[in-house]
Amino acid sequence: MTFMPNSVEARDIAYQLHPLVDLRNYDKTGALVIERGEGIYVYDNAGRRYIEGLAGLWSVAVGFGERRLSDAAKRQMDQLSYYHIFAHKTHGPSVDLAEKLISLAPVPMSKVHFTSSGSEANDLVVKLAWYRSNALGKPEKKKIIGRLKGYHGVTIAAGSITGLPRNHESFDLPLDRMRHVSCPDYAGSALPGESEAAFSRRMADELEKLILAEGPDTVAAFFGEPVMASGGVYVPPENYWAEIQAVLRRYDVLLVADEVICGFGRTGAMFGCETFGIEPDVMVLSKQISSSYMPLSAILMNANFYEPIADESARLGVLGHGYTASGHPVASAVGLENIRIIEERDLVGNCRRLSPLFLERLAGLAEHPLVKTWRGVGLIGALELKPATAPGAKPGAAGAAIQAAALEQGVIARAIGDSLCFCPPLIITAEQIGAMFDAVGRALDTIAA
Repeated sequence: MTFMPNSVEARDIAYQLHPLVDLRNYDKTGALVIERGEGIYVYDNAGRRYIEGLAGLWSVAVGFGERRLSDAAKRQMDQLSYYHIFAHKTHGPSVDLAEKLISLAPVPMSKVHFTSSGSEANDLVVKLAWYRSNALGKPEKKKIIGRLKGYHGVTIAAGSITGLPRNHESFDLPLDRMRHVSCPDYAGSALPGESEAAFSRRMADELEKLILAEGPDTVAAFFGEPVMASGGVYVPPENYWAEIQAVLRRYDVLLVADEVICGFGRTGAMFGCETFGIEPDVMVLSKQISSSYMPLSAILMNANFYEPIADESARLGVLGHGYTASGHPVASAVGLENIRIIEERDLVGNCRRLSPLFLERLAGLAEHPLVKTWRGVGLIGALELKPATAPGAKPGAAGAAIQAAALEQGVIARAIGDSLCFCPPLIITAEQIGAMFDAVGRALDTIAA
């Protein structure tokens, strides 16, 4: 493909390194240039409109172009554009947001710490879990358990907990303190005749056997998304989280709920923990906390997690950690206004009301000859496609083909392997859900033809 020498596309190829692409192929294909957004739609630099079926990166809850958020950013920028929270300093926006998050938490939480991304937040939770183990006089209690197909970020520790080979290969990951158990994919991994409840018990038994094999005194924490999103949208089967939590309590292993995608309404409750009866020691929030208008994430920790850390900082004289942008006043102000919008417009209720239609349309597309099955909850879901059978076809070829065909039909979705994933802004309407899935149906027909 040829681009004009001074075009955005040509300059992009010349100067930017992009994530999640084959970089050599990217040099040939270039990028889709998104120029503006409004509601559930984004527009490219040719003026073409797309339904953003993944809310950017699972994150733009209130839609694009929300004036209240840009106004909140400007007000705060004019008053206090930046300050830090190091060394006995603070400011109103971060305090206000921390107080709000504690009030929203589904279980009692003690403290909030702000970072700038989900990866950064999960990485810090690992670091604090290690610090806590040392504080308790348990220097061997450092191993972290994640799940295959789980996603917790791409920093060194968070990327190690992530259970996706593409995030490990050639990066020398995972770290040797990280372990993984199975993905709770009931449809794809259940034994013949095995009920959901029996499958969940088997998943818990696997976790228990791993903890016993490693030694309970060496295992610090278990990380899990309420719904596994970036690995392909896997909804936990019946009793899964109850069974897992019973094992963790038995062996004094911390539970970290990664709510980066599920939080702030995606599953039909304010948090995925509420949807699935999860009682975590730590919650990690990002993405919809600010609808990604500003980089922002938050770690909520209960007293059981926090108090030993505070004691250790007193022993050492300081908590030797900090980020320049932690609690950034503009990001905090935008996050607080974003949560106000979610509450005032009842976007969590909108998710609950529209979920039956969203899931019905997903299930309807699962009848298509190219589709194997579907899964979803709230306003997040996936179609699992039948693998491409053409000679030489690589794993994921079907997903890539349908993703490209959907783009031609005006819908941006996300292919993860052969799963096509959807996570639209929470402001979406019934009519827009219909338009999105009608377009995906046409894309499937195009590929089938």
